[in-house]
Amino acid sequence: EFNYKDSLINYRILYPKDFDESKTYPLTLFLHGIGERGDDNELQLKYVDKVFLNPENYHNYRSIVIFPQAPLNDNWSSRVITDNPIRQVFPENENPTNSLKMVIKLMDSLSNENYVDNKRIYLSGLSNGAMGSFELLKNRPNMFASAVLICGGGNPSWAKEFAKTTPVWIAHGSDDDVVFPELSINMVQAILKQGGSPKFTLYEKVNHGSWFNVFSDPNYLKWMFSHTKN
Repeated sequence: EFNYKDSLINYRILYPKDFDESKTYPLTLFLHGIGERGDDNELQLKYVDKVFLNPENYHNYRSIVIFPQAPLNDNWSSRVITDNPIRQVFPENENPTNSLKMVIKLMDSLSNENYVDNKRIYLSGLSNGAMGSFELLKNRPNMFASAVLICGGGNPSWAKEFAKTTPVWIAHGSDDDVVFPELSINMVQAILKQGGSPKFTLYEKVNHGSWFNVFSDPNYLKWMFSHTKN
């Protein structure tokens, strides 16, 4: 667990094979969805251990991977649930939730470690975790070499902070009725408007589980790790 000013956040850390503190490694942050919150420090691995612990990926994409877990009384996103047509609203200047603040502090701390390659810090998240990831990009636009954001959303005004600094791949299911695809489409449009060049995938006839499509795509980690900060 990570402590900051009397707050705690649980997280799991996956080290590459034969990890050696005298070498440098990429650092990857993964933010889980709303259903994986809790205090067991396990649920957040529900889907992603298949990706990062898949022997081939573990061998080919050697990275330190961080899996924090938000508690049940909090989440990664400052979004507000409303009864408007797209249901979730993202206030432009809201402070991050306590859990996201803790993740920001954790990443600030880890990115200063000698064994972390500062030019190769990566971000990914699904659903509520992708929402938190958009917010994280707003708050740390120069931290990440790339980000893969799956079935999330954010405030389009945030795009000006990271559109030109962080390559993003945004993915969504076209039939998603939990987090509407418009939320991702709005972010893609905003990034384009701000001079960014996002990768965008809309999976036809897929509802809210589009992370399964992304996780089974060999380009997921390949694309993410292909980027290095200048």
